[in-house]
Amino acid sequence: MKQYALIVAGGSGLRMGVELPKQFLILAGKPVLMHTMEQFYNHGCELVIVLPESQFAYWDTLCNQYHFNLPHSRVAGGSSRFHSVLNGLALIPENALVAIHDGVRPCISQEVIHRSFQMATMRGNAIAAVRPNDSLRVVNDDDDNHSVNRDYYRQIQTPQTFQSSLIKEAYSKARHSNFTDDAAVLEANGQAIHLFEGDYRNIKITTPGDLHIAEVLLLNQN
Repeated sequence: MKQYALIVAGGSGLRMGVELPKQFLILAGKPVLMHTMEQFYNHGCELVIVLPESQFAYWDTLCNQYHFNLPHSRVAGGSSRFHSVLNGLALIPENALVAIHDGVRPCISQEVIHRSFQMATMRGNAIAAVRPNDSLRVVNDDDDNHSVNRDYYRQIQTPQTFQSSLIKEAYSKARHSNFTDDAAVLEANGQAIHLFEGDYRNIKITTPGDLHIAEVLLLNQN
Protein backbone atom coordinates (compact mmCIF):
# COMPACT_ATOMS: atom_id res chain seq x y z
CA MET A 1 0.00 0.00 0.00
CA LYS A 2 1.08 3.56 -0.66
CA GLN A 3 2.50 5.36 2.37
CA TYR A 4 1.48 8.83 3.51
CA ALA A 5 2.65 11.04 6.35
CA LEU A 6 -0.01 13.34 7.80
CA ILE A 7 1.99 15.88 9.78
CA VAL A 8 -0.01 18.03 12.17
CA ALA A 9 1.59 21.39 12.94
CA GLY A 10 -0.85 23.66 14.71
CA GLY A 11 1.06 24.47 17.89
CA SER A 12 1.84 27.86 19.39
CA GLY A 13 4.98 29.19 21.00
CA LEU A 14 3.46 30.00 24.39
CA ARG A 15 5.40 27.47 26.48
CA MET A 16 8.52 28.35 24.51
CA GLY A 17 8.14 31.94 25.65
CA VAL A 18 8.02 33.22 22.07
CA GLU A 19 5.32 34.42 19.70
CA LEU A 20 6.50 32.30 16.76
CA PRO A 21 4.75 28.90 16.55
CA LYS A 22 7.03 26.02 17.57
CA GLN A 23 6.97 24.37 14.16
CA PHE A 24 8.66 27.46 12.66
CA LEU A 25 11.46 27.88 15.21
CA ILE A 26 14.94 27.46 13.74
CA LEU A 27 16.59 24.15 14.58
CA ALA A 28 19.99 23.17 13.15
CA GLY A 29 19.71 25.79 10.43
CA LYS A 30 16.07 25.54 9.34
CA PRO A 31 12.52 25.43 10.74
CA VAL A 32 11.55 22.45 12.91
CA LEU A 33 8.75 21.38 10.56
CA MET A 34 11.15 21.00 7.63
CA HIS A 35 13.27 18.49 9.56
CA THR A 36 10.17 16.47 10.39
CA MET A 37 8.95 16.43 6.81
CA GLU A 38 12.37 15.40 5.48
CA GLN A 39 12.44 12.29 7.66
CA PHE A 40 9.19 10.98 6.20
CA TYR A 41 10.03 12.07 2.67
CA ASN A 42 13.32 10.16 2.90
CA HIS A 43 11.29 7.07 3.80
CA GLY A 44 9.29 7.44 0.60
CA CYS A 45 6.09 8.89 2.04
CA GLU A 46 3.80 11.35 0.32
CA LEU A 47 3.48 14.37 2.59
CA VAL A 48 0.36 16.14 3.82
CA ILE A 49 0.83 18.93 6.35
CA VAL A 50 -1.90 20.53 8.43
CA LEU A 51 -1.40 24.19 9.36
CA PRO A 52 -3.69 26.97 10.55
CA GLU A 53 -4.86 28.76 7.43
CA SER A 54 -3.53 32.01 8.86
CA GLN A 55 0.01 30.54 8.64
CA PHE A 56 -0.09 29.52 4.97
CA ALA A 57 1.53 32.72 3.70
CA TYR A 58 4.29 32.58 6.31
CA TRP A 59 4.99 28.94 5.43
CA ASP A 60 5.35 29.92 1.77
CA THR A 61 7.81 32.62 2.81
CA LEU A 62 9.87 30.12 4.80
CA CYS A 63 9.89 27.62 1.93
CA ASN A 64 11.27 30.31 -0.37
CA GLN A 65 13.77 31.56 2.18
CA TYR A 66 15.19 28.09 2.90
CA HIS A 67 14.84 26.79 -0.68
CA PHE A 68 12.63 24.02 0.66
CA ASN A 69 11.03 22.29 -2.30
CA LEU A 70 9.89 18.88 -1.04
CA PRO A 71 6.55 18.09 -2.73
CA HIS A 72 3.70 18.23 -0.25
CA SER A 73 0.02 19.00 0.09
CA ARG A 74 -1.31 21.27 2.79
CA VAL A 75 -4.67 21.60 4.41
CA ALA A 76 -6.13 24.08 6.86
CA GLY A 77 -6.39 22.95 10.45
CA GLY A 78 -9.56 22.98 12.50
CA SER A 79 -10.62 24.24 15.91
CA SER A 80 -8.90 21.31 17.68
CA ARG A 81 -6.32 18.64 16.91
CA PHE A 82 -9.18 16.22 16.24
CA HIS A 83 -10.64 18.48 13.56
CA SER A 84 -7.21 19.18 12.09
CA VAL A 85 -6.53 15.47 11.62
CA LEU A 86 -10.04 14.99 10.22
CA ASN A 87 -9.35 17.69 7.64
CA GLY A 88 -6.04 16.11 6.74
CA LEU A 89 -7.52 12.63 6.35
CA ALA A 90 -9.74 13.97 3.59
CA LEU A 91 -6.61 14.05 1.39
CA ILE A 92 -5.64 10.44 2.15
CA PRO A 93 -7.06 7.73 -0.14
CA GLU A 94 -8.83 4.65 1.24
CA ASN A 95 -6.38 1.93 0.25
CA ALA A 96 -3.24 3.35 1.85
CA LEU A 97 -1.20 3.55 5.03
CA VAL A 98 -1.02 6.84 6.89
CA ALA A 99 1.39 7.83 9.65
CA ILE A 100 -0.05 10.68 11.72
CA HIS A 101 2.80 12.58 13.33
CA ASP A 102 3.42 15.71 15.39
CA GLY A 103 5.14 18.38 13.35
CA VAL A 104 7.33 19.23 16.36
CA ARG A 105 8.86 15.75 16.67
CA PRO A 106 11.74 16.29 14.21
CA CYS A 107 14.05 13.61 15.67
CA ILE A 108 11.96 10.68 14.41
CA SER A 109 14.25 7.95 13.06
CA GLN A 110 13.97 5.96 9.86
CA GLU A 111 13.88 2.80 11.94
CA VAL A 112 10.80 3.91 13.90
CA ILE A 113 9.04 5.01 10.72
CA HIS A 114 9.81 1.65 9.11
CA ARG A 115 8.54 -0.34 12.11
CA SER A 116 5.35 1.70 12.23
CA PHE A 117 4.43 1.00 8.62
CA GLN A 118 5.46 -2.65 8.93
CA MET A 119 3.17 -3.27 11.92
CA ALA A 120 0.29 -1.25 10.47
CA THR A 121 0.47 -3.36 7.32
CA MET A 122 0.15 -6.55 9.34
CA ARG A 123 -2.19 -5.48 12.15
CA GLY A 124 -4.09 -2.42 10.95
CA ASN A 125 -2.48 0.08 13.31
CA ALA A 126 0.84 0.74 15.02
CA ILE A 127 1.30 3.16 17.92
CA ALA A 128 4.78 4.21 19.05
CA ALA A 129 5.24 3.94 22.82
CA VAL A 130 8.06 3.88 25.36
CA ARG A 131 8.30 2.63 28.93
CA PRO A 132 8.34 5.40 31.57
CA ASN A 133 11.72 5.82 33.23
CA ASP A 134 10.45 7.52 36.37
CA SER A 135 8.36 6.14 39.22
CA LEU A 136 4.63 6.87 38.91
CA ARG A 137 1.97 7.77 41.42
CA VAL A 138 -1.79 8.20 40.91
CA VAL A 139 -3.30 11.34 42.43
CA ASN A 140 -7.02 11.27 43.30
CA ASP A 141 -9.45 14.18 43.36
CA ASP A 142 -9.07 14.54 47.14
CA ASP A 143 -5.28 14.85 46.70
CA ASP A 144 -4.70 11.35 48.01
CA ASN A 145 -2.06 9.46 46.03
CA HIS A 146 -0.52 6.02 45.73
CA SER A 147 2.27 4.29 43.91
CA VAL A 148 1.61 2.21 40.79
CA ASN A 149 3.72 -0.34 38.95
CA ARG A 150 5.26 1.51 36.00
CA ASP A 151 5.70 -1.79 34.12
CA TYR A 152 1.99 -1.58 33.28
CA TYR A 153 2.20 1.89 31.71
CA ARG A 154 3.50 3.32 28.45
CA GLN A 155 4.14 6.87 27.24
CA ILE A 156 2.53 7.31 23.85
CA GLN A 157 4.36 9.04 21.01
CA THR A 158 3.81 9.58 17.33
CA PRO A 159 3.87 8.33 14.63
CA GLN A 160 0.56 6.59 15.02
CA THR A 161 0.17 4.67 11.79
CA PHE A 162 -3.01 3.16 10.36
CA GLN A 163 -4.56 1.48 7.41
CA SER A 164 -6.31 4.55 6.10
CA SER A 165 -9.76 3.02 5.71
CA LEU A 166 -9.82 2.13 9.43
CA ILE A 167 -8.80 5.52 10.79
CA LYS A 168 -10.96 7.45 8.31
CA GLU A 169 -13.99 5.41 9.35
CA ALA A 170 -13.20 5.94 13.04
CA TYR A 171 -12.94 9.70 12.62
CA SER A 172 -16.15 9.86 10.61
CA LYS A 173 -18.04 7.97 13.33
CA ALA A 174 -16.55 9.73 16.37
CA ARG A 175 -19.21 11.09 18.71
CA HIS A 176 -17.04 13.80 20.28
CA SER A 177 -13.73 15.54 19.64
CA ASN A 178 -12.14 15.33 23.10
CA PHE A 179 -9.66 12.61 22.18
CA THR A 180 -6.05 12.96 23.27
CA ASP A 181 -4.62 11.05 20.31
CA ASP A 182 -5.56 9.19 17.15
CA ALA A 183 -5.32 5.75 18.74
CA ALA A 184 -8.11 6.73 21.13
CA VAL A 185 -10.34 7.60 18.16
CA LEU A 186 -9.74 4.18 16.61
CA GLU A 187 -10.24 2.44 19.96
CA ALA A 188 -13.59 4.19 20.42
CA ASN A 189 -14.64 2.62 17.12
CA GLY A 190 -14.05 -0.87 18.52
CA GLN A 191 -10.53 -1.58 17.25
CA ALA A 192 -7.75 -3.08 19.38
CA ILE A 193 -4.64 -0.91 19.61
CA HIS A 194 -1.20 -2.34 18.82
CA LEU A 195 1.86 -0.76 20.42
CA PHE A 196 5.42 -0.98 19.18
CA GLU A 197 8.69 0.18 20.74
CA GLY A 198 9.21 3.88 20.13
CA ASP A 199 12.37 5.88 20.77
CA TYR A 200 13.25 8.11 23.73
CA ARG A 201 15.05 10.40 21.28
CA ASN A 202 11.75 11.05 19.47
CA ILE A 203 11.02 14.05 21.66
CA LYS A 204 8.24 16.56 21.24
CA ILE A 205 9.54 20.11 21.28
CA THR A 206 7.60 21.96 23.95
CA THR A 207 10.10 24.04 25.96
CA PRO A 208 13.31 25.95 25.11
CA GLY A 209 15.31 23.10 26.64
CA ASP A 210 13.74 20.65 24.20
CA LEU A 211 15.00 22.71 21.28
CA HIS A 212 18.58 22.44 22.51
CA ILE A 213 18.24 18.69 23.07
CA ALA A 214 16.75 18.22 19.60
CA GLU A 215 19.67 20.06 18.01
CA VAL A 216 22.16 17.68 19.65
CA LEU A 217 20.08 14.66 18.66
CA LEU A 218 19.84 15.77 15.03
CA LEU A 219 23.55 16.43 14.79
CA ASN A 220 24.27 12.94 16.14
CA GLN A 221 21.65 11.44 13.84
CA ASN A 222 23.36 12.94 10.81
